[in-house]
Amino acid sequence: MAFDLDMIKNVYDRYSARLAAARNATGKHLTLTEKILYAHLSEGDAKTAFGRGVDYVDFAPDRVAMQDATAQMALLQFMQAGRPQVAVPSTVHCDHLIQAKIGATEDLSTAKDVNKEVYDFLASVSDKYGLGFWKPGAGIIHQVVLENYAFPGGMMIGTDSHTPNAGGLGMIAIGVGGADACDVMAGLPWELKFPKLIGVKLTGKLSGWTSAKDVILKVAGILTVKGGTGAIVEYFGEGARSLSATGKGTICNMGAEIGATTSIFGYDEKAATYLRGTKRADIADLADAVAEHLTGDPEVYANPADYFDQVIEINLTELEPHVNGPFTPDLAWPISKFATAVKENGWPVKLEVGLIGSCTNSSYEDITRSASIAKQAIDKHLKTKAEFTITPGSELVRYTVDRDGYLDTFAAMGGVVLANACGPCIGQWARHTDDPTRKNSIITSFNRNFAKRQDGNPNTHAFVASPEIVTAFAIAGDLTFNPLTDTLTNDKGEQVKLDEPLGIEMPVKGYAVEDAGYQAPAEDGSKVEVKVDPKSARLQLLDPFSAWEGTDIFGLKLLIKAKGKCTTDHISMAGPWLKFRGHLDNISNNMLIGAINYFNNTADSVKNELTGEYGPVPATQRDYKAHGIGTVVVGDENYGEGSSREHAAMEPRHLGVRAILVKSFARIHETNLKKQGMLGITFADASDYDKIQEDDTIDIIGLTTFAPGKQLSVVLHHKDGSTDSFPVNHTYNAQQIEWFKAGGALNIIRRQMAS
Repeated sequence: MAFDLDMIKNVYDRYSARLAAARNATGKHLTLTEKILYAHLSEGDAKTAFGRGVDYVDFAPDRVAMQDATAQMALLQFMQAGRPQVAVPSTVHCDHLIQAKIGATEDLSTAKDVNKEVYDFLASVSDKYGLGFWKPGAGIIHQVVLENYAFPGGMMIGTDSHTPNAGGLGMIAIGVGGADACDVMAGLPWELKFPKLIGVKLTGKLSGWTSAKDVILKVAGILTVKGGTGAIVEYFGEGARSLSATGKGTICNMGAEIGATTSIFGYDEKAATYLRGTKRADIADLADAVAEHLTGDPEVYANPADYFDQVIEINLTELEPHVNGPFTPDLAWPISKFATAVKENGWPVKLEVGLIGSCTNSSYEDITRSASIAKQAIDKHLKTKAEFTITPGSELVRYTVDRDGYLDTFAAMGGVVLANACGPCIGQWARHTDDPTRKNSIITSFNRNFAKRQDGNPNTHAFVASPEIVTAFAIAGDLTFNPLTDTLTNDKGEQVKLDEPLGIEMPVKGYAVEDAGYQAPAEDGSKVEVKVDPKSARLQLLDPFSAWEGTDIFGLKLLIKAKGKCTTDHISMAGPWLKFRGHLDNISNNMLIGAINYFNNTADSVKNELTGEYGPVPATQRDYKAHGIGTVVVGDENYGEGSSREHAAMEPRHLGVRAILVKSFARIHETNLKKQGMLGITFADASDYDKIQEDDTIDIIGLTTFAPGKQLSVVLHHKDGSTDSFPVNHTYNAQQIEWFKAGGALNIIRRQMAS
């Protein structure tokens, strides 16, 4: 669990020389983002990257962090790499497999029993290869990382899309697929397309009901779920310096919802306070000594339009609390307009459940602000009208807020404390409902609210807000209630108004914990046996994917033409499928079952050209594979947005899909496809999407001369004998083309380790 001070010193030692070279090469001042990226460049890329006239660049991250659902596949891949130990500090966090059903104690006990073989595998593989292991109940990966591992100016990758949470402490932290994590753990450089830069200038200061969560809810409304794609968002200004470190973490965490590569704040007094409060004063001292490197140059912030590709300005003093949703995290409503929106759109007014916590909003400050509202419900004789749950982010936070009496406050107002885990945020929620077909509303302080995300129910209208706003809505049980202006009728028939929330940024008595839940690896893992039962339904050792056959690809069938939004939840659902994250063949039975078929507007129903009948997507694809027939998946805009799960790329590869052809890709998913040796291509003309017919046979031409920047061609053979042909684009560089030819990046790693 101990942080590596020598590693951090080495990082800081690089800054002065690297940044001087960057200034000489660019002739300009530097943003914080550029400083951190330049300090983490692999040596060979330094000269070209300093000019920012580059595409993909190699970096050397300082850390890897993995949650249990994605760590299974990442570590199964790492086991094939041939290394005795991980090359950089790495950790596994058991947070995704605990289902919220009854309460913390019962749910954790059940999870340890149900998931025993997975936990045993993760503990043993961590022990063998030198990874730190955070046991179930220790907390959610991003909160635990913020409390223990994040440091200003560092660079980390994590196998979860909300890894950018660590940006609250000034770290470039980027969500990736397991194959990327495998590369870095194997000691290879990590490749990233050099990002655009979006600057968000924060002025003024938050007050009253407005919180840090409202900053990112506002930004999501401005940029939408695609507006941050290919960019790093850097927050600055006096308003930024006034926010707590955990509040900044909330903003960076939910930056994943705008498609951003990551988000970041500069190092300041708030960051130093949090480091010292979490027993990392040594890191704060090191950061203080190089503070000028851990924020953007003053000239940058004085003239941001000259240094950022886009600049947004938000006055925190004027910012209203926001509620975003339903069904997408970028549909932003100021609280003053939300009630009208609810009525005009016919959304269910009655609130059935309010849920606070998760990796986004479970800090000590969040809990105390929410508890101050809960305390008013008790003191003002208000009965909570909706179900109410609390998910602590870590055992450190849970133990501390319990010691300070806040969990008792929630219990007194009718709240149920869930395990320190992701739970309802990712669909790990056994929701209690008397009629799943009824349209209903819930509100959470989580980050995502796609249809069926929380409870698997397409009739659930999920909204996102700050924990204190969620708590107020739960008390009211009514989405047209505005806690800033409206009153409620208490048990005595009196009209009472909720006062503004009051929070405590850092615990007065300091943080405390009896058992944080950390297990250190064996000093010598050579004799440790990794536990995988060959008969297991949940774990399966991997076989390498086959290499490209060396020719253009002919005679492919259309598996599905996905219509509209197709996130990684649509491609590889979470919820009950999480238990198969370590078994590629079994989890492939969920492939694309959530995607809507363009030709019949139905999920999990596609035409099998071999039989002429409609059936489930995975079964249809397995039939094609059994007959040696490859297929193509066609998609719409921003295909693969959402969670970083590489299973959404591995499942099609495993079942014999040869190419994914879409209007545009979400960043992480496109990289995941490339890592697995899959062909990910985009329409040069988006209108060519309309040419795809259900009974088409498809050829992909140009692979024998596959080269960066060179278009491929797609030929459609229609059932009536006619054809259509059109060019398609790709973003593969020379190295990624080699991944494709080899059948996946891991095949190349294995070859290198063996040589």
